[in-house]
Amino acid sequence: MKIDNLTFQNKYISLNEEFYELTQPTPLAEPYLISFNPKVAELIDLDKTSIDDSRFVELLNGTFTPKTSKPFSMCYAGHQFGHYAQRLGDGRAINYGSINGWNLQTKGSGETAFSRTADGRAALPSSIREYLMSEAMHHLGIPSTRALGIIGSETKLLRNGIEKGAVVMRMSPSWVRFGTFQYFTYFKEHEKLKALADYVIVESYPHLENDEDRYFKLFSEVVEATAKLIAGWQGVGFCHGVMNTDNMSIAGLTIDYGPFSMLDDFDFGFVCNSTDKAGRYAYGEQPNVSYWNLTKLAQAFEPIVDKKRMDKKLDDYGAFIYPNAYMEVMRKKLGLALELDEDMNLIKELIGTLQDAYVDHTIFFRTLSHYDGERMPIFELAMNPIPLDAWLTLYDKRLAKESRAQKERQALMLKTNPKYILKNYMLQDAITLAYGGNFKRVEELLYLAQHPFEELSEFEHFAVETPEHYKNVTLSCSS
Repeated sequence: MKIDNLTFQNKYISLNEEFYELTQPTPLAEPYLISFNPKVAELIDLDKTSIDDSRFVELLNGTFTPKTSKPFSMCYAGHQFGHYAQRLGDGRAINYGSINGWNLQTKGSGETAFSRTADGRAALPSSIREYLMSEAMHHLGIPSTRALGIIGSETKLLRNGIEKGAVVMRMSPSWVRFGTFQYFTYFKEHEKLKALADYVIVESYPHLENDEDRYFKLFSEVVEATAKLIAGWQGVGFCHGVMNTDNMSIAGLTIDYGPFSMLDDFDFGFVCNSTDKAGRYAYGEQPNVSYWNLTKLAQAFEPIVDKKRMDKKLDDYGAFIYPNAYMEVMRKKLGLALELDEDMNLIKELIGTLQDAYVDHTIFFRTLSHYDGERMPIFELAMNPIPLDAWLTLYDKRLAKESRAQKERQALMLKTNPKYILKNYMLQDAITLAYGGNFKRVEELLYLAQHPFEELSEFEHFAVETPEHYKNVTLSCSS
């Protein structure tokens, strides 16, 4: 399919007009293509030759809108760093409609009805970061939005300094957030709340469509999906940075990549967002925050679902739904096929060990994937290897209870523990080169993001320990 033939569905705007505002994009000055993602283009049957079609840049820039598209921005509320804001919405995002179940949205297309005095723009650095990281998360096996392409421009923005404006075209099975439900409950719009729930069921949980108990089951499935999502984050060492309820997906996806980070040296208390002075969204706090966010979602569901039933589900989240999801992730990372009671202690001990050892999170698990009883390769990773010795003794005893052959275990671990992740210093290098008109590093990292578990000799330099002065750096919400 060519750009001119893109055919959008506009189901969301069939809802009441309070759900959205029709919005026209404001084009950037002198736009140019930075990257086109052919793997994502396949999802909407878009021809790969679109990379050479000038209409693609025009589509992202808003100077070409397919006839079937009716651009709009969505309305929602949310808790931001624990404080409720009754009306937020897409302050810099414009939705074009859906194709093949994927909702296309540009980020950075100018002011909307929800911009709240902001310029509605996205800077080049944050746009490159989201474009690459959303693809990386998907290929790491973690539910995420995707990105079809990114353009830069000569439009100047004021952020931490003077930046250039950019636009990312994002794609998602759903853009509905916890905060979307909060909005309609806050204003006591209960019929609209039901309409939203019915819309979400059709869009993301269609098997519930004719279920008489569908609203409670919807809430329950969101709880389950959130548990799996956060467990995936913890396992791979991803720090979201801004886990506000308006940044939590009702479909259990990673959305709204702001000041995120992958762990360098393991640090349970690492805070990647320099704006987060209290450490509310620290890496180790993400499971707790997800529970808190789900309690706010439950409050939003109270007009249509029995509170006691939701409270029980939330109790289960803390007692076993999230812990079981996390244990499943960690067992795979450790190559454990059996589910034994002692595994919880083994994993708790590992977290404390990694904290004390001062060791790169990704390299540790990748090296452990080759473990054959020889400890020196693992000791050599750590500044303080002594704690690792005691933990490896526990690990050896646990592996002795497995019936799976060592080579089989290693092969499966190598498909679980990535060799390549996108660290902040790599992304910054791509951003710096892009400012000079060189997009080669963006393309290299896009390829790397799509092949995280492979052995790629030409990219070996991306699999080394982060240089000391780049470790665990923080970014602001404007980065």
